[in-house]
Formats: sequence, C-alpha cells, structure tokens
Amino acid sequence: MTSPRNVLFLCTGNSARSILAEAILRHHGGGRYRAFSAGSMPAGTPNPAAIATLEAHGLDHSFARSKSWNEFAGDAAAPMDLVVTVCANAAGEVCPVWPGHPHTVHWGVEDPAAVVGSRQDVMAAFSVTYDQMKARVDALLALGEAPLADLMPKIREIGKLP
Repeated sequence: MTSPRNVLFLCTGNSARSILAEAILRHHGGGRYRAFSAGSMPAGTPNPAAIATLEAHGLDHSFARSKSWNEFAGDAAAPMDLVVTVCANAAGEVCPVWPGHPHTVHWGVEDPAAVVGSRQDVMAAFSVTYDQMKARVDALLALGEAPLADLMPKIREIGKLP
C-alpha cells in the first residue's frame, strides 16, 4: 500500500456509531488509513454520549460533526477505498454513487442512542458499541496491506464479530 486508504463509515444520523468508528480508526490507523463518517439523514450534532465515550478512551473528537453523505459523493469528493455501513437503515438505503467505486461492506451494530434509561444505562450501551467498533477496527488493521480486493472476504467477516 503506497498511500493511506480512505474509509467512510455510514449510518443514518451520523451521531453515534459512525462517529465512534471514525475516531477509533483515526486514532489507531497509523497513517495507513484516513477515516471519515457521514449519515443519510444527519442528526446535526454528535451524540453527547458518543463524545463522552471518546473522551473516556482518550480519543480526539475535535473532528466530530454530524454530516451528510452527500459531502462524499460527486466529482469534488475525495475517492473512498472502502465504505462501511454500521447500521441496518443505512445498509438498506440507496446510496449515492461514490467516486472511484469503492468496496462496500456492512458491519451493523445496535444503536446506543436508542437506549432509554438512566445516564448509566446509556453510557453502558455506548461502551458496548465502542468495544464492538474497536474490535472490528483492530481486525481490519490486523489484515495488513494486501490489495483491498483480496481482503474483502475477510473484511466482510469482520462484520460478523460479536
């Protein structure tokens, strides 16, 4: 691999799961990956529990903003190498045509923002989601630098991790 791979994490609201995944890959990507996130119907702001979770793990969140996937479609957008949907809604929606025709994969996890209850209950849900996304990003990074086309079967399997 000669240049970093661009990875776009998609969700509907771009306020929780996709932002967590983006932060984890930004932090651990080691210059091998550039991470981005977006949503089909952005919430407008990151979920405060997502920000608190990133802070608890010592990850930078200064980049975090809820944005539309339209920012990553069209001729002016940087081409993505891999597009990862992290929620069932985004996986089932008709996505824009991505410049460069990147590989796509689904790594669905439950929405921690849907948890209703005490602050402790909500933060516990975000902790579980963080751990799931961290395990998946770690598995991606462990695959090495072979061509993405060769790695796609293994990248798809990552989505089946608990």
